[in-house]
Amino acid sequence: MDTKHIKISDYNYPLPDERIAKYPLAERDHSKLLVYRHGEVSEDIFYNIPSLLPENALMVFNNTRVIRARLHFHKDTGALIEVFLMEPAMPADYEQIFQTTGHCSWLCMIGNLKKWKEGSLSRMLTVNGRDVELSATLRRSSELTPAQQAMTAHSGGTNYWVDFDWNSDDSFSDILIAAGELPIPPYLNRETEKSDLTTYQTVYSKIKGSVAAPTAGLHFTDRVLADIDKAGIERDEVTLHVGAGTFKPVKSEEIEGHQMHSEYIIVHRHTLERLLRHDCKCIAVGTTSVRTLESLYYIGAYIFKHPDAQEEDLHVGQWVPYDDGHDGKLVDDISPRQSVEAILNWLDVNGLEALHTSTQIIIAPGYEYKFVKTLITNFHQPQSTLLLLVSAFLHGDWRKVYDYALAHDFRFLSYGDSCLLMP
Repeated sequence: MDTKHIKISDYNYPLPDERIAKYPLAERDHSKLLVYRHGEVSEDIFYNIPSLLPENALMVFNNTRVIRARLHFHKDTGALIEVFLMEPAMPADYEQIFQTTGHCSWLCMIGNLKKWKEGSLSRMLTVNGRDVELSATLRRSSELTPAQQAMTAHSGGTNYWVDFDWNSDDSFSDILIAAGELPIPPYLNRETEKSDLTTYQTVYSKIKGSVAAPTAGLHFTDRVLADIDKAGIERDEVTLHVGAGTFKPVKSEEIEGHQMHSEYIIVHRHTLERLLRHDCKCIAVGTTSVRTLESLYYIGAYIFKHPDAQEEDLHVGQWVPYDDGHDGKLVDDISPRQSVEAILNWLDVNGLEALHTSTQIIIAPGYEYKFVKTLITNFHQPQSTLLLLVSAFLHGDWRKVYDYALAHDFRFLSYGDSCLLMP
């Protein structure tokens, strides 16, 4: 199959607005669960999922936490400008930028950009009981260094460099708590409500950085996690900071014309070691965990062939799985085990406990999964890259799943029901 020439119109299905869940259920783990096992479809309740999973398996979660990434400013004319934080620019490290005081810079999407050509915008906040002025300054490309221009270009031309300044010693994390709005998905067609601050986070979220939740994880409760442990299933976590690109529609007729956004990932040594112990097979919770885990293969294959690789060499490009690897040479002769071992050796040589890099991987029909053997996910939008990922996992059998869900009153998208896929 020539993956690049897949027609996105072949991945369409009717999704009435009333089937999109605008709010979650009162109890997370009471959602319906569609079970696809060896081509057969049935249904259950999510809290029963521990009894349905393979024994002695490794289950991998994405522990990212959604930030209050949407900031609003008014110009003197009254025009409303929305500044949507996409990824840290200075400092470029997620952990550091939330701890900065006084100044930081982000790459941002700008709403109503035509009304903000230059200059600074400001607003007053109450932060930790004190009045604080926050300003945002849009930097034109000509004002950026070549390295900074490259950072903005990496986003595909949709992100802009914005400097933030505030006159206090409060951290940027404190600023966001006071001024930011949690960015719920646009297809919910409603404003963010106070309840979303809790319901749009997984119970195991830890590492701040996402602008969208890894929604397959929203069904888990502490009770379900405890039952998974009792069932003898080992749990581990990776981090992928979900970008707004997860909602970006595919507008090109063929997927070759669609550009994936780059997303930041962190994988710790202990996760890689557990993968080896489980024969490089695992259960992925959500498509974000899939993108992280499957990217590991291409990172390790590159290191296997380039042991002296630098961190900046390890980014996984969108078409790497289909273009025979990072360097134009076949990587399929490298096993998943060899790939993971190569990353561990590279961490040893560089004195690191975790892999920090980024991925733009697109997983679509024609892709061969390396690590993920079981997938827990929600129901995705028609003609989306996430639906392509599911189709690849089910060897093209996605319609059976979606036809069943539509016929049996399943709720769709971020706050909707879940499915357990075991092809």
